[in-house]
Amino acid sequence: MLKGIDPILNAEVLGALRAMGHGDDLIICDTNFPADSVARETAYGKLLRIGASVPEVVRAVLSVYPLDSFVDDAAARMEVVGKPDEILPIHTEVQAEVDAAEGKSWPLIGVERYAFYERAKKSYCVIQTHERRFYGCFAFRKGVIPPDV
Repeated sequence: MLKGIDPILNAEVLGALRAMGHGDDLIICDTNFPADSVARETAYGKLLRIGASVPEVVRAVLSVYPLDSFVDDAAARMEVVGKPDEILPIHTEVQAEVDAAEGKSWPLIGVERYAFYERAKKSYCVIQTHERRFYGCFAFRKGVIPPDV
C-alpha cells in the first residue's frame, strides 16, 4: 500500500501510466471489449486488468493521470451503435468522474465503435475492468504536469 494512491491501482498499471508520455492514449474498457487482442497491438503490448467497475477505475486513474488540454478529444467514449447521441448511465457516471478529476466540465466526445477500436489499437495500453454494462469503453489522452512555480 502507498499513501495517497488509490489501492486499486496495481504496480503494473502504475508502471504503465508512469511510462506513458504526453499525447499517449489510455483505454479503459468493459469486460466485453476485445481487450486482449487489441492490447497486443498497443505500444505496451499486453493487457492490464483492474477488478473494479469502469467509473471506479476512471476515478483511480485520473487521480494520478493528467488529461491533455491541448486537444479536443482527450476524453472519449465509445458510441452506441446506431444511436451515436445516446448517453447511457455509464457515460454519465464517467463524465462525472472526469469533471471531478479536472475540477471543471470536460467534454467526453463520442467515437464510432470501429473508429474506437482503431484508436485503441494505436493506444499506449488497455486496462480491462470487471464492468459488464455495455459501451463502458473510454479513451484518455495523457497531458502534462507543469513545473513547480
